[in-house]
Amino acid sequence: MDRDTGKMIMLVGALVTLAGAIWYIAGDRLRWIGRLPGDLRIEKGNVRFYFPLTTMLLVSLLINLLIRLFRYIR
Repeated sequence: MDRDTGKMIMLVGALVTLAGAIWYIAGDRLRWIGRLPGDLRIEKGNVRFYFPLTTMLLVSLLINLLIRLFRYIR
């Protein structure tokens, strides 16, 4: 492993820790995550199906923007 890989692993760990802290502190104000228009939720009897399409697209966009920003700064 080279130094860049170690730095990337530390950065990812710090971001996950930061996301966890934000979720812990402001979890009650983030209830809209997973309940956006376009998130599919089907409940029939004992069967529940949930597919957070819009939430996944927004998370993917955010991660993509962060990666591009990191590459631009680097």
